Amino acid sequence: MSGEFRAALRSELDQLAEAGLFRSVPRASEGEGKGPLVNFASSDYLGLGRHPAVIEAACRALREQGSGSGASRLLCPDAALLRELEAGLASWKGREAALVFSSGYAAALGTIPALIGSEDLVVLDRLSHASLIDGARASGAALRVFPHNDLEGLEGILSRYRGKFRRALVVTESVFSMDGDVAPLRELVALKEKHRAWCLVDEAHAEGIFGRTGAGRIEALGLQGRIEVELGTLSKALGSGGGFVAGDRELIELLVNRARSFIYSTALPPPAA
Repeated sequence: MSGEFRAALRSELDQLAEAGLFRSVPRASEGEGKGPLVNFASSDYLGLGRHPAVIEAACRALREQGSGSGASRLLCPDAALLRELEAGLASWKGREAALVFSSGYAAALGTIPALIGSEDLVVLDRLSHASLIDGARASGAALRVFPHNDLEGLEGILSRYRGKFRRALVVTESVFSMDGDVAPLRELVALKEKHRAWCLVDEAHAEGIFGRTGAGRIEALGLQGRIEVELGTLSKALGSGGGFVAGDRELIELLVNRARSFIYSTALPPPAA
């Protein structure tokens, strides 16, 4: 490693520290696991990550199918376990099909560019998760941001810009992770329908919490047939790892063919599935 390279990196790190933006990975305390612990930073809301049935299922998959999947799903014969998982997720969400990704971030990063491109418009809530923002940027579409949960702001953008683009995609979360507030999904869906736009909703923080079966805010509000794309995660209330997209069968087939974070990424390991 050249001295110039290290000096350049150190300068960047020093700037982050001076701005109060320096991060480090936290370590578990020495006493953790030796007594009661309440973790308010975890997204494993239901504690399923340590549930005996979940642990046993992961161990069984590990013994029977190994620790890793070995390759992208397009290279090797697809594991029945993943197809069963996707069928279960689709049924849970009340949709035709689902597709599992290696993470929720990968699901967002692959899905948005697969749906829209340089001729299109994507409109995001200002507090959307970084994965949604990065997916929108990677698409090459024109990007507009509306104030958080501001329906008037959203309508103003759609009224002004929708006619200038081939397609428009409205992106939001159903439950926003940092503040815990919820999107006005009924009104937002009415607006996107009025302006002939599509809608992508990230349900990562609503799953396990809202809806008759815990499928999220879309289920709770009865909007399954009116929202084109549902993003979800396996790493929060479901206590495992990975992410997924649920929707029409044509959507899933398109993602298999165009979502780069699915095509070029190793499949979810059997114990997580």
